Amino acid sequence: MKSRRLSQLAVPIGVVAIILMMVVPVPAGVLDFLIALNITGALLIVLVSMYVERPLDFSSFPSLLLVATLFRLALNISATRAVLGDGYAGEVINAFGHFVIGGSLVIGLVIFAILLVIQFVVITNGAGRVAEVGARFTLDAMPGKQMAIDADLNSGLIDENEARRRRIEVASEADFYGSMDGASKFVKGDAIAAIIITVINLVGGITIGILSEHLPIGEAVAKYSLLSVGDGLVSQIPALLLSVATGLIVTRASGSSDLGTAVAAQLGSQQRAMQIAGGAALALCLVPGLPKLPFLVVGGALLIMARRIAATAKAEEATLAGPAAAVPVPSVDSAEAILDDLAVDPLELALSSDMITLVDGIGADLLDRVRALRRKLALELGVVMPPVRTRDNFDLPASTYAIKLNGVEVARGKAPAGTVLAIGDGLENLPGTAGSEPVFGLAGKWIGTELRGQAELLGATVVDRSSVIITHLSEVVRNHASRLLGREEVAALTKSIRRTHPVVVEDLTPAMLSLGEIQRVLHALLEEGVPIRDLVRIFEALSLAAKSGTEPDRLVEAARLALAPAITAAQTVGGTLSVLMLDPRMQQSLLESVRPSDTGVQLLPGPDVVEALVTDTARQYQSLLERGIRPVLVCAPQIRLPLRRLIASTAPDLPVLSYSEVSSNAAIVDTVGVISNARTVGV
Repeated sequence: MKSRRLSQLAVPIGVVAIILMMVVPVPAGVLDFLIALNITGALLIVLVSMYVERPLDFSSFPSLLLVATLFRLALNISATRAVLGDGYAGEVINAFGHFVIGGSLVIGLVIFAILLVIQFVVITNGAGRVAEVGARFTLDAMPGKQMAIDADLNSGLIDENEARRRRIEVASEADFYGSMDGASKFVKGDAIAAIIITVINLVGGITIGILSEHLPIGEAVAKYSLLSVGDGLVSQIPALLLSVATGLIVTRASGSSDLGTAVAAQLGSQQRAMQIAGGAALALCLVPGLPKLPFLVVGGALLIMARRIAATAKAEEATLAGPAAAVPVPSVDSAEAILDDLAVDPLELALSSDMITLVDGIGADLLDRVRALRRKLALELGVVMPPVRTRDNFDLPASTYAIKLNGVEVARGKAPAGTVLAIGDGLENLPGTAGSEPVFGLAGKWIGTELRGQAELLGATVVDRSSVIITHLSEVVRNHASRLLGREEVAALTKSIRRTHPVVVEDLTPAMLSLGEIQRVLHALLEEGVPIRDLVRIFEALSLAAKSGTEPDRLVEAARLALAPAITAAQTVGGTLSVLMLDPRMQQSLLESVRPSDTGVQLLPGPDVVEALVTDTARQYQSLLERGIRPVLVCAPQIRLPLRRLIASTAPDLPVLSYSEVSSNAAIVDTVGVISNARTVGV
């Protein structure tokens, strides 16, 4: 607790002391100590900049840079006061002056000028530019990072605590690079101030030596140039170190290691580059007049290092390959193998033993067609069909395939090897086995592939085995699309929409509706054969409807109304919509029988009304289908959904639309029948 209190007080006390240094004379002995502290502190900052793994790990650097710059300027002021007032500014400055000048004022000034050029022109300008670009890019990328965090949170990949931590990190990163952009200006201004202070010390000191101390010009120049250059050096060396630290921080990329480790690993991984560089150094020995020993040493060292890197890489590969080869293959009765067998595939295609050639044989194209089917159904329904697990099943009869959803068989068919399915009339004279098309139930015959040409000449439609299976699979997926749309799939669809329409998603989830409630609405749409491809319109409709309540039936009807043009267009043939109407008296009776329940709105009319409705609807629908007409049943919006549930058992494929959905489209409505509880009226 005591150390923490000292840490809190250290910086404020230090800043106050720096301010006092600017106005209060500092003894020469104390000045020596402070100069040593300045140089050591700058070196420490450079080393920390090298060892941090991410720039954000040294987030206090911009503030620390400002304090260090202020401290150095205060030392400059104190040293200038001592130089001009006493002609002596401590042993450190005196030693630096003698060491650099070395008996020649011109050499000292040239070296000092070179240090200034390196700091001001090279390091400071480059670091400032990188800091400016880094701040701009970080701020521009901030909204995208925030949206990515929200998407991961909504999809359940991270929890609220992790999302909060990431948001804080993104905000801190933006603040850091913004601060670095400003801090780089401190370094540039400090370099300019150092030049001015050195010139003032030099000119002012010579003037004081000649006018006040009555020294000869040569002696005054020698004395005060030594002190001025020494003062400039003890200031510029820490300033140069801080400039280097600034450049290291702003040019670092986020990683998992310090700078030295990263550089060694990245350079050491390029064995070929080291070999070429070593060979080039050895080749320079052939140039006449060049000394041989330096290039031999450097080139030889690079070649030796490249060889050691190659040996180390081979040893690591052998080490990794050894344990991998030693890993035992789990037996069929091991826990791992049993757990793998327990996994339930969303969609599975089981083939009998004599049908394996469809996926593993000459001309096998079943798997390619399955991949093409996934894209087709995604564009048609808006649902990405899960990968189809194709496996052999020796329990199936010969020439049989089975389609399973979540481990439960939902369809089965036959496709004998070496045959094609011919559909049409006049096939009695062709040898083969009677069969039927699995989707529409059309009668056909499985004939040998060599008879394909004859069947086509007879006007039959010939379909190969893979096409039969794919057609059957696509129909199963269409009919059970809602069962294939899980929570993870809904989250993936939501994330996809967020990339293009972030406001739509943020307005809906999770504030108004959870992913589970959205999934329920999408399930209801798919169960009635409504594609959910236009998720943007669906989400916008749900956002408006959810403000008045989250009853599932209301949400479903709101989504359907938003998709009404597409729903009606899908049922329109040649610009005409064939509709079945409800008799006004029956519709009124149904409206009066609407009752809410825990599972949604239901219709509870009398038994005679239910029997007449169900029977008459099924009879008329089947009659119209036989005439080649695919009608829709149109009713009042209040009873559309419960009416659909009521007739689903006898006419599952009959679409039920509301007046609102039909009126939203410009299709021509053709009434082809009226459902009545007394009689059937055909039009």
